[in-house]
Amino acid sequence: MTPPLAARPLQLGPVTLANRLVGTAHASGAVAGGVPLPGDADYWRRRAAGGAAMLIVGGTVVSPSSANRNGNITEAWRPDVVAGLEARARAITEEGAVAACQLVQLGRETLGAELWSHPVAPTVVRSPREPTRPRALASAEVDGIVDAFRTSAVHAWSAGFPVVELHAAHGYLLAQFLSPVTNFGPDAATVSQRVRILDRIAAAIRDACPGVVLGVRVSAEGGEEAGLGMDGLCELLPRLSCFDYVNITVGVRTTYVRDMAVTDPPLLDVVGRLRAAVATPLLVSQSFRTGATIDAALRSGADLVGVARPLIADPHFPRKMLTGRESSIRPCVSCNEDCRAFDPVLLCSVNPELAPPGESARPAYPLTLGPTRRSTDRRRIAVVGAGPAGLECAMRLGPDHDVTLFEGRARIGGQLAIAADAPNRSGWRRLLDYYSDNLSAVTIRLGHRVSAAELEGFDDVVLAVGAEETLPREAAGTRSLLTSQALVGSEEPLRGAGHVVVVDDGFGLWPAASSVEAALAAGAGLVTVLTPAAAFASGLPAEGRVQYLRRLSGTPVDVRVLSSIVGVSDGSVEFENTLSGVRTRLDADRVVVAGERRSLDWSLVAPDNPRVHVIGDALVPRKVAHAIAEGHAVAREYFLTAGG
Repeated sequence: MTPPLAARPLQLGPVTLANRLVGTAHASGAVAGGVPLPGDADYWRRRAAGGAAMLIVGGTVVSPSSANRNGNITEAWRPDVVAGLEARARAITEEGAVAACQLVQLGRETLGAELWSHPVAPTVVRSPREPTRPRALASAEVDGIVDAFRTSAVHAWSAGFPVVELHAAHGYLLAQFLSPVTNFGPDAATVSQRVRILDRIAAAIRDACPGVVLGVRVSAEGGEEAGLGMDGLCELLPRLSCFDYVNITVGVRTTYVRDMAVTDPPLLDVVGRLRAAVATPLLVSQSFRTGATIDAALRSGADLVGVARPLIADPHFPRKMLTGRESSIRPCVSCNEDCRAFDPVLLCSVNPELAPPGESARPAYPLTLGPTRRSTDRRRIAVVGAGPAGLECAMRLGPDHDVTLFEGRARIGGQLAIAADAPNRSGWRRLLDYYSDNLSAVTIRLGHRVSAAELEGFDDVVLAVGAEETLPREAAGTRSLLTSQALVGSEEPLRGAGHVVVVDDGFGLWPAASSVEAALAAGAGLVTVLTPAAAFASGLPAEGRVQYLRRLSGTPVDVRVLSSIVGVSDGSVEFENTLSGVRTRLDADRVVVAGERRSLDWSLVAPDNPRVHVIGDALVPRKVAHAIAEGHAVAREYFLTAGG
């Protein structure tokens, strides 16, 4: 078999990359007081062991003005950070990858976290994400910025990072210098003038760090604020020849981490144009998930392809991709939940093995009934329910035990399959396809509602029977649709409805948000959202909410906040303002309600004799991350019991 293009090595200055796959900048979050904790190096060692040629460590700021108060971002200008940087670099290089350190100054941005300092920028132009304008930097302060990058680069280089990358993307300070919208005046009238700060920083770093490989990250889009449109980017790129490589991505803060609505890499169609504008090796990134898109980017002229979230979901993504085992890659679904929250550190909704420092797996607490049976024997195990909890458990147990997976529906996935049917939420389908592809060692019985009597013959039983959505009493007995009914299969349940009213439960989560998009996709002329909360879609991940609301821009959607339903009748909805108490009635062709999710009664199928585990929504309805972690926790018990 011909090796994929991504398997070819690449010479990057004095550094040899073993292949063309790069882990682009992100942070572990295992940092306190601006200094990496021991768990930080452990995280990077696991990523490096997966086969990426180079790992770029992000979340590394160069001056106090970008240091947030909670201290979970590495403060690279401090001498006492070098030991932590050394541990990082050593962990990466000992696993065969090249270690790179990305350096950033946020400028007028705060990342949404409180800072000790105040925002600064080339000129006084307010960010659309911040309530106040920054202070303009004086000439002497610009000199200080150059020196801050130099000092931080020296610390990284002396700590064992042979590669340093300047972050001039996503609307942060260096990008603010490059943009004519945020840097203007007689000394910034041309691209050559605006790029001067990058030339100065590059020269200072090369003088201080002989032999360093120096890269720069820039981004397309956001030209109306501190970004560059494609034309502006292509005008800039030829002036970056002082760098050893150029890393190109997309977006500004809140849009640069794309959600499930993006199914293809945004830069894939313009790689050829970028290649023509860049004189040095070209790295492209954002939403590369498959071997086909990676190969297409390399064939179009990219030298390297970058991934970040796929490495978080499966650190062995590169090695599996390069050895033809793509179906075994645990996929990033772009839900942007745990990987963007840093609560308490970097986690992943679909990867239960990514855990806080000191933990071997994500903490999870299944309900277990019956005595522990210590045995190394192969066991007969029944898993009831093929939602994410049951799928994770069955997949992990299948190779070592005799596992039968029972599912009452005709397809796997449970409520997750319904979520995957929703517009712009097909990322969940990637996870279900992954489970489907990796259940070959499991006997699967779909469309079979198993009884307690049937389960008596098994040694152990895992109950992952899930939950059901229920209508609130105000809508009981009406033809109102639950969100799980409105989203299943396609937009068919909402087709033909001119006015759809979506009743949110006040928690602002995806069921109601997706129902709005489903109604629009079905052709509704007007969608009215009623929510008792002070804002709509407030429960979505911050970046997902921004991108979701942008998709709704210009659509016939009317949101009524602080509005609780009083009653629903066929053809109308009555609601009241939670502050004034004023009641209003709306005519509606369809009413979709986000109901409470309640656990199904697992005790109805719990056998008397085998050891029983209850996991996922059957225990308490929560997020996908809880379900997967509990399925993984039950499987681990059997590995530990058997000494595996």
